[in-house]
Amino acid sequence: MEIAFNPGELEALASRFKILAEPTRLQILAALCNQERSVQEICDRTGLLQGNVSKHLRLMKDAGVVACRREGVWRYYRVIDTELLALCSYRQQLRNHLKE
Repeated sequence: MEIAFNPGELEALASRFKILAEPTRLQILAALCNQERSVQEICDRTGLLQGNVSKHLRLMKDAGVVACRREGVWRYYRVIDTELLALCSYRQQLRNHLKE
Protein backbone atom coordinates (compact mmCIF):
# COMPACT_ATOMS: atom_id res chain seq x y z
CA MET A 1 0.00 0.00 0.00
CA GLU A 2 1.43 3.36 -1.03
CA ILE A 3 0.72 6.49 0.96
CA ALA A 4 1.35 9.83 -0.70
CA PHE A 5 1.58 13.13 1.14
CA ASN A 6 1.80 16.63 -0.25
CA PRO A 7 4.53 18.88 1.23
CA GLY A 8 2.10 20.62 3.60
CA GLU A 9 0.85 17.31 4.97
CA LEU A 10 4.40 16.10 5.48
CA GLU A 11 5.26 19.26 7.40
CA ALA A 12 2.18 18.89 9.63
CA LEU A 13 2.92 15.21 10.26
CA ALA A 14 6.57 15.92 11.08
CA SER A 15 5.48 18.66 13.47
CA ARG A 16 3.11 16.28 15.27
CA PHE A 17 5.80 13.62 15.63
CA LYS A 18 8.29 16.23 16.81
CA ILE A 19 5.98 17.13 19.70
CA LEU A 20 5.58 13.45 20.60
CA ALA A 21 9.27 12.62 20.21
CA GLU A 22 10.22 14.10 23.58
CA PRO A 23 9.78 11.66 26.51
CA THR A 24 8.97 14.51 28.92
CA ARG A 25 6.05 15.62 26.75
CA LEU A 26 4.79 12.04 26.56
CA GLN A 27 4.95 11.91 30.35
CA ILE A 28 2.91 15.11 30.58
CA LEU A 29 0.46 13.80 27.99
CA ALA A 30 -0.02 10.63 30.05
CA ALA A 31 -0.75 12.76 33.13
CA LEU A 32 -3.40 14.69 31.19
CA CYS A 33 -5.01 11.78 29.36
CA ASN A 34 -7.88 11.22 31.76
CA GLN A 35 -8.56 14.71 33.06
CA GLU A 36 -7.65 18.34 33.23
CA ARG A 37 -4.86 19.05 35.70
CA SER A 38 -3.02 22.03 37.15
CA VAL A 39 0.68 22.46 36.52
CA GLN A 40 1.31 21.48 40.16
CA GLU A 41 -0.75 18.29 39.77
CA ILE A 42 1.24 17.41 36.64
CA CYS A 43 4.48 17.97 38.57
CA ASP A 44 3.24 15.80 41.43
CA ARG A 45 2.24 12.96 39.08
CA THR A 46 5.40 13.05 36.97
CA GLY A 47 8.10 14.14 39.41
CA LEU A 48 9.15 16.85 36.94
CA LEU A 49 10.06 20.38 37.97
CA GLN A 50 7.53 23.18 37.48
CA GLY A 51 9.72 25.20 35.11
CA ASN A 52 10.32 22.19 32.89
CA VAL A 53 6.63 21.25 32.84
CA SER A 54 5.61 24.82 32.00
CA LYS A 55 8.10 24.98 29.13
CA HIS A 56 6.80 21.76 27.59
CA LEU A 57 3.15 22.72 28.14
CA ARG A 58 3.79 25.98 26.29
CA LEU A 59 5.19 24.04 23.31
CA MET A 60 2.28 21.61 23.42
CA LYS A 61 -0.19 24.49 23.60
CA ASP A 62 1.43 26.24 20.63
CA ALA A 63 1.18 22.96 18.68
CA GLY A 64 -2.54 22.63 19.44
CA VAL A 65 -2.14 19.55 21.63
CA VAL A 66 -3.38 21.08 24.90
CA ALA A 67 -5.46 24.03 25.98
CA CYS A 68 -5.16 26.08 29.13
CA ARG A 69 -7.62 27.87 31.37
CA ARG A 70 -6.81 30.12 34.25
CA GLU A 71 -8.55 30.01 37.61
CA GLY A 72 -7.10 32.51 40.05
CA VAL A 73 -3.35 31.93 40.14
CA TRP A 74 -3.67 28.37 38.83
CA ARG A 75 -3.47 27.21 35.22
CA TYR A 76 -5.29 24.05 34.24
CA TYR A 77 -4.37 22.09 31.13
CA ARG A 78 -6.31 19.51 29.14
CA VAL A 79 -5.66 17.58 25.95
CA ILE A 80 -7.63 19.01 23.03
CA ASP A 81 -6.09 16.99 20.20
CA THR A 82 -8.68 14.23 19.83
CA GLU A 83 -6.33 11.95 17.93
CA LEU A 84 -3.86 12.07 20.81
CA LEU A 85 -6.68 11.37 23.23
CA ALA A 86 -7.36 8.22 21.22
CA LEU A 87 -3.69 7.35 21.60
CA CYS A 88 -4.13 7.61 25.36
CA SER A 89 -6.83 4.97 25.26
CA TYR A 90 -4.48 2.61 23.43
CA ARG A 91 -1.76 3.00 26.04
CA GLN A 92 -1.93 -0.59 27.30
CA GLN A 93 -1.89 -1.94 23.76
CA LEU A 94 1.15 0.21 23.00
CA ARG A 95 2.86 -1.08 26.14
CA ASN A 96 2.29 -4.65 25.05
CA HIS A 97 3.53 -3.87 21.53
CA LEU A 98 6.72 -2.25 22.82
CA LYS A 99 7.52 -5.34 24.92
CA GLU A 100 7.56 -7.57 21.82
